Amino acid sequence: MRLSTLDTGHRMRARLFFALTGRGDAPDIVRTLLYRPDFFARPFLAITVAAMRGPSYWSAGEREYLAMRTAQRHRCPFCAESHTELTRIASHGEINPDDSNTTRPELRAVRAFLDDTTGDQAPRKVDGVPESAIREALRVDLVWNVVNRLANAFGFTLRSDQLRTGPRALHRFGYKFPGFLLSGGTPTPGDPITALRHAVFDAPAHTDPALRRATADPDTLDEPWRSYAALVRDASYRITDADITRLTDAGHSQDAIFEITVAAAVGAALHAFDTGQHALAQ
Repeated sequence: MRLSTLDTGHRMRARLFFALTGRGDAPDIVRTLLYRPDFFARPFLAITVAAMRGPSYWSAGEREYLAMRTAQRHRCPFCAESHTELTRIASHGEINPDDSNTTRPELRAVRAFLDDTTGDQAPRKVDGVPESAIREALRVDLVWNVVNRLANAFGFTLRSDQLRTGPRALHRFGYKFPGFLLSGGTPTPGDPITALRHAVFDAPAHTDPALRRATADPDTLDEPWRSYAALVRDASYRITDADITRLTDAGHSQDAIFEITVAAAVGAALHAFDTGQHALAQ
């Protein structure tokens, strides 16, 4: 990964977990989520577990298909390959990831709606799909709009046989992490999305909350944060090692880079989520 602290900077409980479970080569997404979980991962995983494996109009396989399509939109190989495999596993082969005609028309319609939430035009109306199902799909998209940006920015890669073992483990455990790995710190208030907003944008951290909130409009930031936050928001697939080096050369710590990357990714994802919610309220 592009930030060495995401490989080596974990709390003792996470390091022991990696050692005792033989996960010294844990997937990059696991290492990222278990790094300072009070800042980001605790409320984010609460959203993820409910969105991906909670009660829903959409089957688990359909939700994995939505995640795969989000990854393709972000040009994120790590997530696209993982969720292609998860689509096959969770749908028991009923959905062919390479053929959209194997999915329900309702799923294709809500996928188009989700794509619209990231554009300049108002999302199109979705006929024949309950509003509650569209809101569930928005939460699925929220999750992967965050993860894909982080995967691209931090340089996630699939190593050895992780494509075979990782998706199966995620499916088996329903995206849940052992509670002791996420505990500690100050509890965040409210429902998971409110808690996520508070943890990422308002809670004390290495960077000033005002700086994290400003990533929603990178033009208000000074360089090099301005161009970097814009890349995270709009074209995370274009981020390279040189972009991270430019930040460290400017004197920014890895923790600061981690926080601003998360803030830009979460802010962009919440903007799409809020756009979808607003469209449903019209």
